[in-house]
Amino acid sequence: MSKNFLKQIFRTKHIATKHDSGLKKCLTAIDLTLLGVGAIIGTGIFVLTGIAAANQAGPAVVLSFIISGTACAFAALAYAELAAAVGGCGSAYGYSYVAFGEIVAWIIGWILLLEYSVSVAAVANGWSGYFNHALTAIGLDLPAALTKSPELGGIVNLPATGIILLLMVMLIKGAKQSAQLNTAMVFIKLLAIIVFITLASFNVNTSNWHPFMPYGWFSTLPDGKTVGVLAGASLVFFAYVGFDAVSTAVEEAKNPQRDVPIGIIASLGFCTLIYILVAGLLTGIVPYTSLGVDHPVAFALKAIGYNWASALVSAGVIAGLTTVMLVLYYGLTRIILAMSRDGLITPYLSFVNPKTQTPIRVIVITGIIMATAAGLVPLSALAELVNIGTLAAFVLVCLGVIVLRAKHPELSRPFKTPFSPLFPILGMLSCGSLMMFLPQQTWTRFILWLGLGLIIYFAYSIKHSKLTKQ
Repeated sequence: MSKNFLKQIFRTKHIATKHDSGLKKCLTAIDLTLLGVGAIIGTGIFVLTGIAAANQAGPAVVLSFIISGTACAFAALAYAELAAAVGGCGSAYGYSYVAFGEIVAWIIGWILLLEYSVSVAAVANGWSGYFNHALTAIGLDLPAALTKSPELGGIVNLPATGIILLLMVMLIKGAKQSAQLNTAMVFIKLLAIIVFITLASFNVNTSNWHPFMPYGWFSTLPDGKTVGVLAGASLVFFAYVGFDAVSTAVEEAKNPQRDVPIGIIASLGFCTLIYILVAGLLTGIVPYTSLGVDHPVAFALKAIGYNWASALVSAGVIAGLTTVMLVLYYGLTRIILAMSRDGLITPYLSFVNPKTQTPIRVIVITGIIMATAAGLVPLSALAELVNIGTLAAFVLVCLGVIVLRAKHPELSRPFKTPFSPLFPILGMLSCGSLMMFLPQQTWTRFILWLGLGLIIYFAYSIKHSKLTKQ
């Protein structure tokens, strides 16, 4: 490769000066914290807790959450520093552009598009299941053909499609309105969690915690399945996906240098404590072997005789999954907006409507694509890609802190990652280690996705990048 070619693909973007992005600055530190809680508390606490306990870690799933939460904490500190210092709505994509260069930024942006879009469509499928269950409980039944994808014998998963289109309308209205809906839904699901914690606290049978670590730290079964605390950690990591979406709200925060770090760190810390508490109580009230169901929290409450609480938790799940989709959908549109501004994807998507002050074109196009996918395709197999892509982004964000401190020591840093470079290095090692415990099939799909992304970059993005024009 020629030096000019390498220089071209690794060209870095200057740290943006303040400019009018067209987006409305309306979000406070509380809004951003609740945005993070809305993204984090959902599938993880209501579904993965039980599945990881039953199939991988037993009662030691508590340790799995602590390990994953610690890895995320290092990444969260790195995100907070870069969000306050570099800014922009592109999250890890924007930080990588400044620290490593265009080709790395494109790869991270491409990974984030996969992470956010697949997450929204997959969670919509889960939301549909709980919604249909709630309809059945009140005597209403949708035809089976309208609740399943064609691959599963139906015509379309109508509720999954419908909820994404509804969220599309909310996002078009504006960030503040979306944040208000998120806040209401967050309080509903927190109420459901409080009810569970209160009732479970009085029904713990300590014998359920023995053996505490039935599968050890890590082992591989004859059928190739990985089990143990570390395998559980790589699975429940999905429970933390979404806190990085707070960093995509920089351009809509009233005081981004102060409020965005608060939102990132506060939401992650709060949710980690909730996860540990719920996981401990869940495995304490029923045997961990019985929790391998898609509604473990509601199942456990029903098992100890609280049918009304089980129904309430199911309502909390619907609210919880709604906020997860809302925040991830929001984050996806802002990352695409940032990439479009830089010329790496079509400039058609960089338009911000002056009336609503939202990127309506991006919201509508991505909404239609995700709604179609959620209605026609069962996405459970693709969900594993979310974890590996997110972990890869976290590794680069941690590295970005080290690189930018060396390249731009003069940069104003309203928030600094403590004990740097120790904490960023620990973040890289912990997130990188969790990637190693993911299945080989996941790695294969991930590499294929990256290959497709590189084809698009060299066919279109490298020629149309704004840095090329400059």
